[in-house]
Amino acid sequence: MNASHEGPPADSHSTSVQDYVKVIYGLAEWHAAPVTPARIAKRLNVANSSVTGMLAKLVRQGLVEYTPYSPVQLTPAGRGLALTMVRRHRLLETFLCQELGYDWDEVHIEAELLEHTVSDRFIEQLDLRLERPLRDPHGDPIPAEDGTMVFPEARPLSELDDGHAGHLVRVSDENPDLLRHLTAEGVSLYTPVTVLERVPFSGALRVGFGPETSVTVLDAGNEMAQALWVHSPDPHPGCSLV
Repeated sequence: MNASHEGPPADSHSTSVQDYVKVIYGLAEWHAAPVTPARIAKRLNVANSSVTGMLAKLVRQGLVEYTPYSPVQLTPAGRGLALTMVRRHRLLETFLCQELGYDWDEVHIEAELLEHTVSDRFIEQLDLRLERPLRDPHGDPIPAEDGTMVFPEARPLSELDDGHAGHLVRVSDENPDLLRHLTAEGVSLYTPVTVLERVPFSGALRVGFGPETSVTVLDAGNEMAQALWVHSPDPHPGCSLV
């Protein structure tokens, strides 16, 4: 049993339960906004009524705390299960990129399918094979078997002032089209980033990507600016995905 999981092993839960706790965890991992049924429904592309019914089931199973009109919160058992699934997902994404040549915009859906079929033993061996990476291809931290993670000190591009410089250390994988756009423009993890200015009247940020000798200038709208996270000093301490 995964040491980070308090309760029955992950495989004793249905795939829908596994998906729900992982989504609840993911919605709160990088943002402080309350996790609501509406946000869960949007992420899973299901009706609000479906979410309400599943939340009642998760409460009965001791995986979440929820009452109507209040935020959804994972219990210790729910968080343990979520971290087990997050660990599986991110290690699988890393394996698909590093060993099988998948692009970073392709791995999310593939890992979603595989994470429900592999065992904890398989994941531990995969972690060893990959030399225990700290982050997945999008820069998200990979939980260790005990649930601990190393988060980079980073802020979303949308919060940065003109002139701020750093390196790209995390990109949300929510929109594959954005990932493909960044790839086409030569932007990847650990690319140098400089905020040049806020575009007049549009609210977009004009951002330089790359070293001073070959800067690519892009206008980052709201979605891009919130999806890209920037860190200033050391872009990848101890990370094997360089």
